[in-house]
Amino acid sequence: MAAGESSGSVVRRILLGSQLRRLREARGITREAAGYSIRASESKISRMELGRVSFKARDIEDLLTLYGVTDDAERTALLGLAREANVAGWWHSYGDVLPGWFQTYVGLEGAASHIACYEVQFVHGLLQTEGYARAVVTRGQPQACASEVERRVALRMERQKLLVSERAPAFHVVLDEAALHRPYGGRGVMAAQLRHLITVSEHRHVTLQVMPFAFGGHAGESGAFTRLRFPESDLPDVVYLEQLTSALYLDKRDEVGQYERVFERLSADSLSPEKSRDLLHGLLRNA
Repeated sequence: MAAGESSGSVVRRILLGSQLRRLREARGITREAAGYSIRASESKISRMELGRVSFKARDIEDLLTLYGVTDDAERTALLGLAREANVAGWWHSYGDVLPGWFQTYVGLEGAASHIACYEVQFVHGLLQTEGYARAVVTRGQPQACASEVERRVALRMERQKLLVSERAPAFHVVLDEAALHRPYGGRGVMAAQLRHLITVSEHRHVTLQVMPFAFGGHAGESGAFTRLRFPESDLPDVVYLEQLTSALYLDKRDEVGQYERVFERLSADSLSPEKSRDLLHGLLRNA
C-alpha cells in the first residue's frame, strides 16, 4: 500500500473523537460517567476523544445513546466514521520498529495538505537519502541489529513517497545550517545528501530555506517542530514536538499560533530558497 493511503483514518479518528467530546460536553456528562457507561476508565474516554485509540462499534453506540443522539441518520454517519477510522494505515506493517506515539504522526503527515517544519540537527526525514537515513538510524539506535536498521530505513523511504504522490502536500522546511555541517555517514553520503536537497528544492510544492550561521540568534530557540495543516475545515492545525521516548501533539489555537509566528519569523530571517540553493551548491563543492 502506498504512502498516503489510509492516512485519512487518523484524521477520521480525531474528527470522531472531537465530535464525541462536543456531544458529551453539551450534555454535561463527565468523562468518568461516560467511561462507566462503556465499562471503561476515564482515561479511555480521554484517549478516544483525542483520537489516539481505535473505536468499537458497541462503545460508540452506547455513548451516542448516553449523549442523547437518537436520530438514525446522525448515528449511522458517526458509526460509519468509526469504521473508516479503524482502517489500518500502511505504516502498521512497520509496527515492530514504529512506536505507537509516532504512528499517529505518520498518519497525520500523510493526511496533511501543508507541512511546515524547522530542523536543527538532522535533514528532515522526508528529505533524507537512504545512505543518510541509515547513518542517522545507526547513530541513534546503536543497539539495533542490521535487520532492524534496514526496517527503519525502509519506513523512512516509504514515508517519502508522499512528496511525489498525486496529492503531495505543500512542504516548507527551514533547515538550520548546523544540520548541513553535521556529518552522517562520511563525505560521500553527505555529498549525495546535499545533491538530493538541491534537486528536491526545485520541486514546485517544496520550499527549502536555510537559517545561516551568519544570522546569529534567531526565533527557533525552542528547537525543532512541525506544523501540520489539513484540508478538512473542522480539523485544527497540529504542532508536533518529538521527544526521546514520546511526542507532544498541540492543537490549541493559541499554542499553535505561537509556533506559527515563530515559523514566519524563521522564514523571513532565513536565506531565500534561491540563496539557500546557492549555499547548498557551495557546501557540495567543498564536500
